[in-house]
Amino acid sequence: MPETIPEDSVGLVEGAVERFDEPLELESGERLERFELAYETYGTLNADHSNAVLVCHALSGDQHAAGYQSMEDRKPGWWDNMIGPGKPLDTRRFFVVCVNVLGSCKGSTGPASTNPGTGEPYALDFPIVTVKDWVASQRRLMERMGIAKWVAVVGGSLGGMQALQWTIDYPDCLDACLAIAAAPKLSAQNIAFNEVARQAIMTDPEFHGGRYYERDTPRRGLALARMIGHITYLSEDAMRDKFGRDLRKGQPLSYGFDVDFEVESYLRYQGRRFVDRFDANSYLYLTKVLDYFDPAGAHDGDLSQAFARSDNRFLVIAFSSDWRFSAERSREITHALYANNLDVTFAEIEAPQGHDAFLLKIGPYHDMVRAYMDHLAREWGL
Repeated sequence: MPETIPEDSVGLVEGAVERFDEPLELESGERLERFELAYETYGTLNADHSNAVLVCHALSGDQHAAGYQSMEDRKPGWWDNMIGPGKPLDTRRFFVVCVNVLGSCKGSTGPASTNPGTGEPYALDFPIVTVKDWVASQRRLMERMGIAKWVAVVGGSLGGMQALQWTIDYPDCLDACLAIAAAPKLSAQNIAFNEVARQAIMTDPEFHGGRYYERDTPRRGLALARMIGHITYLSEDAMRDKFGRDLRKGQPLSYGFDVDFEVESYLRYQGRRFVDRFDANSYLYLTKVLDYFDPAGAHDGDLSQAFARSDNRFLVIAFSSDWRFSAERSREITHALYANNLDVTFAEIEAPQGHDAFLLKIGPYHDMVRAYMDHLAREWGL
């Protein structure tokens, strides 16, 4: 942690866990008899509970979006550059909530949680969940917190898909949707990447059908899955600029299968680090959530019909070098919203960083989010 907390940081934060004993009916036809949601909040909820903003995290994210959880933290939350006093999601005006999704491994109920029917971890007995289920669970938390309407629901990547689902299922529960680096559904190529990652985990000798919690975790498979995913988060330009064909520490070629290139070293490091903080079963479940997201599927492929009930306003942002969820996919969303005569602002930000750009402090991107949120704050009298 820095010796002095920056003035624009939310500082030290404490998480919370809310337990729900009422069953949650799932899109798959199964249900969770009870569940818990872990979350963090930043800023202060005003007297009439009218200044709340929901932030939805992406695949490998969690509820720790900003600030520091302890004095020993080396880095702040994953979207600290976006959330805080004076930042685009300004905590002097907004009360920001970030919830860990069901199926994850950061405090909300998931595969590593205890199955009340057996007393053992759920493992692969955990039911399949979807973005629709996540939003339904988040609405339960919203009601528990006494919030009638979000000023905005904001998310990038898989978080942006959640923000879109809010406008489909509960349009009266939010004013604005900020969908950043998102897509209306995965392409076959993206589903293929997810399947290769899942196979890397499930064919690891230490996977044991998902029941590895009292054994060694499938470290090699999970690390490989993360390496595969990480390649898709960066653009070719970003990888070239960051690594080129540089040899590791300037050493000569090994003419073998050691780590020769800096990019190899980087990917292996990312894989090892991910294994220490994420559960392999959760990775399986969350990639399936991505695969299943397709709001147009219930309307014979007509995405505009999926938003027919929405009366929300939208900010849709894409990044020029993002090939995982290309700008064209954001335009598909925008066209569907225009077809419903909705209030839509679309921007394609020039950025070389690829899909990961949504996590970064990029001037034009932050300026647009800040201006949009400032406009909302003025209209809401915040």
